Amino acid sequence: EIEQESRVAPIQEFKFIQSTILLYVKSPMAKATTANGNGPSNGHGKSPKPALWKIWWTAARPHTLTASLSPVIVGHCVTVNALGPDDVDIPDLRMVTFQWACFCMLIQLGTNLHNDYADFVKGADDDKRVGQARATQKGWLTPHQTASAACTMMGLTFLVGLSFILQIQGPQWRTVMFTIVVLTSVFNGFAYTGGPFPLGYIGLGDVSIAYSGLGDLFVFLYFGLVATLSVPFLYIACKTDGTDDLLTSIIISALPQAVQVACLGTTIIIVNNLRDRHTDVRANKLTMAVRFGATASRMEYALMLVIAFGIQLVRFGRSTDSLVRLMPLLCLVKARTELQAVHSKDGAALNLHVGGAAKVQFLFCLLLGSSLLWES
Repeated sequence: EIEQESRVAPIQEFKFIQSTILLYVKSPMAKATTANGNGPSNGHGKSPKPALWKIWWTAARPHTLTASLSPVIVGHCVTVNALGPDDVDIPDLRMVTFQWACFCMLIQLGTNLHNDYADFVKGADDDKRVGQARATQKGWLTPHQTASAACTMMGLTFLVGLSFILQIQGPQWRTVMFTIVVLTSVFNGFAYTGGPFPLGYIGLGDVSIAYSGLGDLFVFLYFGLVATLSVPFLYIACKTDGTDDLLTSIIISALPQAVQVACLGTTIIIVNNLRDRHTDVRANKLTMAVRFGATASRMEYALMLVIAFGIQLVRFGRSTDSLVRLMPLLCLVKARTELQAVHSKDGAALNLHVGGAAKVQFLFCLLLGSSLLWES
C-alpha cells in the first residue's frame, strides 16, 4: 500500500501537466498573436484607444508570459525526480512552486511594464516601432502610469521574496544567498532598461542591462538558471531539514535541465532584439543584434536550440531504455518551423515568432517535466 501511495503523487503531477499541454495548445495564447490584435505600431499616428483592461493586458505582453512559468514547472518536476516520490511532501512542494511562480510572474510583469515606460522615454519606442503595441508609446498610458505599475509589481515581488527569506532554515549562507537573489532580481528588473525612474533617484539612471547588450545574459541567468534551480533550493531550505550535501547534489543534478530552460528562454529575447535592431540602433540601444548583426543573432538562436535539444539527446544516450526522455523532442517540429521563420523573416514579420519562441519553450518544458515525473 505504501508503494502504491508513493506513485500517486507523481502520477497526479503528470496528469496535471498533460491537461495543461492540451489547454495551452487550444488556447488563444498558443497562437502567439500580436498584443490583443492591435498589431504593431505602423508609424501613422495613434490608433484608437482600447478598453482599459485591454491596455493593461497589452502592457503585460501576454504572448511571452509563459517564460516565467516554464522554469517553475521544470523546477517542480526535477525536484520530484531528484528526491523521489517517497521523500517529497507534495503539498509542501506545490506551495513552494505556487509562491515561486508568483514571484517569477510578478518580476516579469514588472520588467515588462518598466520596459514599456523606459523604452518610450529613452526614444527606443517611437512612431517607427515595428514590434507589438506598447501602451506608453501608443499614448494609451502615461509614463507615470506605467512606471507606477512597474513599481507596484516590483514591490509585490519583494514581498513574496521576503516571505521565502523568513521561511529559510539551516545554515546562514542559505538566507544570505536567497536574499541576494531577491534583491538582484528586483534591481535587475528596473535596470534591464534603466531610465530616469526609479534608478535615477539613486544616481543610476544611466545603468541599463539591455542597452549595454547584456539582455541575453540576464534572461539566461535569471529567467533560466535562477528561476529553475530556486524551486528545489527553496523546497529543501524552507520545508525540510535537508543537509547542504543533499541540497548541493540536487542543484547539480538539476543543472542540465536549468540550462535547457535558459537556452530556450534566451531565444525569446533574441527574436525580439533581431526584430527591433533598426530602431534600437537609433536610440543607442546596443543589443547583441545591434552589436553583431542579424546573422550572428540568427546563429545564436540556432545554437540555443541545439544546446537545449542536444542535452536531452545526451540524457537519452545515457539511458536508452528510458524512452520517456525523448518526450521533449515532440516539439522539435515546431522548433524547426520557428528556426526557419527567424532565418527567413525580418522586421514586423517576426512579431509572431517572439511569441512562437515562448511557445516552443513552454511546450518543451511541459514535456520535459512530464518525462521527469514519469521517471520518478
